[in-house]
Amino acid sequence: MKKKCMHPFLPCRRVKKLLLMMKLTAILILAGLMQVSATVYSQATKFNLRAENKQIVEVLKEIEESSNFRFFYIREQVDVERYVSLKAKNATVEEILDEIFAGQNIAYDVMQDNLILLSPEDKPIKLKSIALQQPNAVTGRVTDTSGRPLPGVTVVIKGTTQGTVTDADGKYTIPKVPDDAVLQFSFVGMSAQEIVVGNQTTIDITMLEETIGLEEVVAIGYGIQKKATLTGAINNVKGEEIVKAPTTNASQMLSGLLPGLTTIQRSGEPGNDDPIVRIRGINTLGDNSPLVVVDGVPGRSLSRIDPNSIESITVLKDASAAIYGSQAANGVILITTKRGEKGKPKITVNFNQGFNQPTVIPEMCDGSEYATLLNELDLYDGREPRYTDEQVQKFTSGSDPWLYPNTDWFDEVLKPWSAQNNLNAQLRGGSENVNYYLSVGSKFQDAFYKNSVSNYKQYDFRSNIDAKISEYIKIGADVYGRMENTTSPTRGYGTIFRTTTLGNPNIHAVWPDGSPGPDIIEGSNPVTISTNAAGYDNNKVYTINSSFKLDVTVPWVKGLTFTGSANLDKSFQNRKRWETPWEVNTWDGTTYENGIPVLNSAMVPFNDARLTRYMYDNQSLLLNGILNYSKSIDKHEINFMAGIESREGKGNNFNAYRRHFASIAIDELFAGGGEDQDNTGTSYENARLNYFGRVNYNYSEKLLFEFVWRYDGSYMFPEESRFGFFPGVSLGWRISEENFWKENLSFMEDFKLRVSYGQTGNDRIDEWQYLSSYSYSSYVYNFGTDEANKLLYEARIPNENVSWEVANQADIGFESYFMDHKLYFEFDYFDYRRSKILWWRNASVPSSTGLTLPRENIGKVTNRGADFTISYHDKIQDLAYNISFNGGYAKNKITFWDETPGSPEWQKSTGKPIPTNSDVSNDLYYEAIGIFKDQAAVDAYPHWEDARPGDIIFKDVNDDGKIDGLDRVRNDKNNIPRFTGALKASITYNQFDLSILFQGAAGAVRYISTESGQIGNFLKDFYDNRWTPDNTDASGPRAYNRDAEYWRSNRNTYFLKKSDYIRLKTLEIGYSLPASINSKLGIDGLRIYISGYNLWTFSPDIKDFDPESEQTSLSGQSQPYPAQRVINGGISLTF
Repeated sequence: MKKKCMHPFLPCRRVKKLLLMMKLTAILILAGLMQVSATVYSQATKFNLRAENKQIVEVLKEIEESSNFRFFYIREQVDVERYVSLKAKNATVEEILDEIFAGQNIAYDVMQDNLILLSPEDKPIKLKSIALQQPNAVTGRVTDTSGRPLPGVTVVIKGTTQGTVTDADGKYTIPKVPDDAVLQFSFVGMSAQEIVVGNQTTIDITMLEETIGLEEVVAIGYGIQKKATLTGAINNVKGEEIVKAPTTNASQMLSGLLPGLTTIQRSGEPGNDDPIVRIRGINTLGDNSPLVVVDGVPGRSLSRIDPNSIESITVLKDASAAIYGSQAANGVILITTKRGEKGKPKITVNFNQGFNQPTVIPEMCDGSEYATLLNELDLYDGREPRYTDEQVQKFTSGSDPWLYPNTDWFDEVLKPWSAQNNLNAQLRGGSENVNYYLSVGSKFQDAFYKNSVSNYKQYDFRSNIDAKISEYIKIGADVYGRMENTTSPTRGYGTIFRTTTLGNPNIHAVWPDGSPGPDIIEGSNPVTISTNAAGYDNNKVYTINSSFKLDVTVPWVKGLTFTGSANLDKSFQNRKRWETPWEVNTWDGTTYENGIPVLNSAMVPFNDARLTRYMYDNQSLLLNGILNYSKSIDKHEINFMAGIESREGKGNNFNAYRRHFASIAIDELFAGGGEDQDNTGTSYENARLNYFGRVNYNYSEKLLFEFVWRYDGSYMFPEESRFGFFPGVSLGWRISEENFWKENLSFMEDFKLRVSYGQTGNDRIDEWQYLSSYSYSSYVYNFGTDEANKLLYEARIPNENVSWEVANQADIGFESYFMDHKLYFEFDYFDYRRSKILWWRNASVPSSTGLTLPRENIGKVTNRGADFTISYHDKIQDLAYNISFNGGYAKNKITFWDETPGSPEWQKSTGKPIPTNSDVSNDLYYEAIGIFKDQAAVDAYPHWEDARPGDIIFKDVNDDGKIDGLDRVRNDKNNIPRFTGALKASITYNQFDLSILFQGAAGAVRYISTESGQIGNFLKDFYDNRWTPDNTDASGPRAYNRDAEYWRSNRNTYFLKKSDYIRLKTLEIGYSLPASINSKLGIDGLRIYISGYNLWTFSPDIKDFDPESEQTSLSGQSQPYPAQRVINGGISLTF
C-alpha cells in the first residue's frame, strides 16, 4: 500500500527535502555550537601550572584533574613519556600544549565535551560524525602485541566498580558507559592502560608487556630517584612482596628478598623474635647492625611495623649510604610507608589466622635407651650396671608407670600447634588538595608451651595526611602509635627449652596422680615453670612517632624547593616481674600409704615471692631542613641538595625490687618487706648535629654522576674530634644508549656500568669513653662514726683520643636487560676496609699487671664479596610468571688487632674471621680426626692422658708427639653465613596466583654439644651412632657423663657443625574474585589465600636444632627457643 502526502500547500517531494534540510541544518548548528562551546571553554579556562622534570603524561593528568579537559592519543604515535619542565601562569590549554610539544610535530584538536585529540601532524586521528546520544554500551577486543586474544583482562569504568573481564576471545561488553568515562584495562604482566570513551562504542586495544625497572622510582637518602639514573648499589622490594611471609615480625619477612641482605632467625620467642639483619656480612669488631630509616627518620624500628602499611623497602649497600654518615657504615635500610592518593575512599581489610609449631624438635632417647646409656657409663667407670635388662625394658613397656616412667618431655611441655593472627584495616583516598592514609591493626602470637599464659599482643595505628595549602605550599602530618604487651614465664623461654632438652625420660614430668613432678636442674621442671605457677613477667611498651613536614616551592627561583620537618618520637616501658616459688614432688620409690606412693613436696627455688618493677621513658626530637634545586638544559640534568639536621635525645629509667611479701595475693611494691629491697634509677641526654648534601648529574640519562657528603657531629667523642666528614662518589654509564651498542649489541636492550667509592663512619660505641666513670662500692663504711658511707672509685680509665671508626667502601657493578626486558641481570663486587676500630690492647699486656686498659682505635678488618640478581618474566596466554634468583657472598677477616706475642701461626686470630657475639670463631679448637677403635689405636697415636677406646682422636698439629694446648687451631668460620641466596617464583593463571620462595645459606658453623649423662638425656642421633665395644667402627664417641671426658671439657671440631641449609621459606596460594562478580557484590576486590612459612628445612649436618638458631653459650650447651613453622589462611577485602 502506497503512502500519499496530502499536504494542502506543498508537494510531497518538496516537503521531504525541506524536512531533511532542516534536520541537517539543526545537526550542523548544534555541532557548531558545541564546537564553539568547547573552543570558548578552552580559551576561558586558565591554568597556573609548574612542572620540574616531569613526564608529559603527568602534566596532562594534572590538567585533567583540575579541569573538564580529557586527552585522547595513541602512545605509539605521541611520546608522552618524555620529560619536560615548564612554568605556566594564567595560561590556556593551547599555550601549555604549544610549549610541551614544541618541535615535536604534534597537532591537537579541541573537540566536543572538551576532548582534546593529540596526534602527529601527518597522521591525524579521524573520528566518526558526532551525534547526540545517551550513555551507550561499549564493546571491544583486547589482544597482545602478537594479535592473540587476552582473556581475563579486567575492564572497569574509572572511579566506579562497574566493569567486566574479557572472555576467551578477548572480547568484552560494558553497558551504559557515559561519554566522559575512562576505561581502565589491567592484566598481570601487562602495562595498565586508560582510554577516554568519548563517542566511541567500540574500543579495541593492544596491551603491552610491562617494562620492569627502568622507569621505577626508588627511595634514596633524603629523596627519590629514577632507577635508570641510579649509580649506587641499591635494591628495593615492594610491600606486596613483603606480606607474603605469614609472620608477625616485618624484619623476618625480608629473608631472601634482596641480594646482599642477610636475616638470621635466632629465636621464635613471642615479642622477642627479631632476626639478626646484616648487609653484606660482617664488617667490624663491634656493632654490625644497619641503620633503619622509616619515612626519613633514622633510628625507628622495622620489626614491629605492620607490613600492610609498607609501600617499599630500599637497601643502600655502598657509597650511596655515605649521606647518613657516621651511622651508615653497616648500610642503610629505608622504609617508606603508604600514603594517600587522589581518588574515592578505598577501604581494605586484611585478616589472617595462623598456627605455628617449632621448625625442629630434638629427637631424644626414650626411657630404655637412656637406661642403656647409663649402664654403659657405669661399666666405663668400673661399676655394676644400675639396671637389669628386665628393668630397662620396663621403661618403655608401661607396666609400672610409677617406678619406670617413659617421659617424652617435649610432648609434655609443647602444644601440637599454637595460634597467631593479624588484623589490619586501611582507609586510603584523597582529593585535589588533601590525600590521606589511615591504618589500624592488631597482632597476636601465642607461645609453644602448654597451659601457658605467655603471648605477645600488639595494637597499632598510623595516619599519613598530605595537604596542599596553596600552589606553592604543601604540608604533611604523620602519626604512628603502637602498644605492645608481652607476657613471659619468669624463668625465660630459652631456659625452659634448655631444661626440656635435658629432661631425663626416666623421671616424671607429672606424677600419675596429677601432682607436679620433680625438678630436672636447679629446681626447674619445664612443665611447671612454663605456666604462671612460677609467676609472670609482663612487659608493656608504648611507642608514638610523629612527623610534621612543610614543602615549599620557591616561586621566584625555578627548580628551587625547601622541605622542613619536625619529628618527635617517644616510648615508654612498664615492666613487672612477679616471681613466686613453685611446687616439686619427689618419691623415694619405696614409701607407700594404703598402696599409694607417698610424695615429698617442696617449694623451690626460694621460699618467698619477689617483685621487680622497671620503667623507662625515652624521647627523641629530630629537626631538619633541606634545599633542593634542579635544572634541565637540553639533555643535561643537574640536581643539588643540601640539608642540616639536629637530633636530641633524653630519657630516664627507674628500677625497684622487693622481697618478703606477706601474701602472694598482693603483687605490688608497697606489700614487700623492708629488708633486701633495692631502688635505682638513671637518666641521660645526648645530641647530634649533621650537615649533608648531594650533587646529581646526568646527560640524557646516559652519563651519570653523583657526589654525596655528610659532616657529622656526635656526642660520643671529645670536642676536638667531635665532627667527621664522610664523602661518597659514584659514576654510571648506560652504554646501551650509545650508537655503537645499539648497532652491535641490540639484543641487550639496556646495560649500565657503575662504580662507587665512599667513606662512612661508625659511632656505635660505648658512651663517654673520653671521660672517666665512677661507681660506688657495694660496701658501707662508718669510719668510727654513726654515718654510713660508700666509697667512690674510678671504674674506667678514659681514652681522651677516642675517635671515629672509618669505613672505606668500594663497589663496581652492572645492570642489564635482555629479551624485550624480560630477562634482568645485576652483579656487584665490593671491597670494604674498616680501620680505627676500637679494641683493647690487653692481649699484649701481662695479666699479672691487673690493668684493664681503655679501648683504642687500633683495629683493622676487611670484607670482600659479591652479590647478584637474575630474573625472568613472561606471559603465555593466560599464564603469567616471574622467576628470580639472588645471592650474596661476603668473606671477612681481621687484618690487625692486639695479638698475644709468641703465638704459633695456626693460633693467631689475625687473618681469621671477625668474631661475633658468643661466637665459635673467637676460640681455639682441637682438631678431631676420628674415634679410637680399640686400645691398639690409642697406643699408636699421641693422645690425651687416660684416653681409651671410644674417645675422640685429637690431631697432633705441631708433630711433637703429645697432645696439649699448642695443638689447638683457630677456626676459620663464624656463625654468620658467608653465602646467602634465594630462589623465588610467582605464577598467575586467570584468578589464581601462587608464590614460592626457597632460601638458603652456607659457610657458617655452630657448636652442638648437649648436656648429657646423669644430668640429662642424650640425642637419639648420638645413641644410634655411638661407639660401643660391639660397634667399634661407629662414627661417634662412646657414652659420656657431662664434661667428665677430655673431649667434652675441651672444645674440639667434632662438635663443630656446618649450619648450611635450604628451606622452603614461604609458600602462598591465592584466588581473587573476577571483576564481574566484584561489581555485582558492590566491592572492589576479594582475595582468599593460604600460606606457609618455614615449611621444610634441609640441613645435612644439623638435624635436631634449627640451623639458624642462636648459640647462647660458648660451650654450646644452651639451646634457644626455636623458630616457627607457620600454616596460615587469610582474606583481603577491598571496597
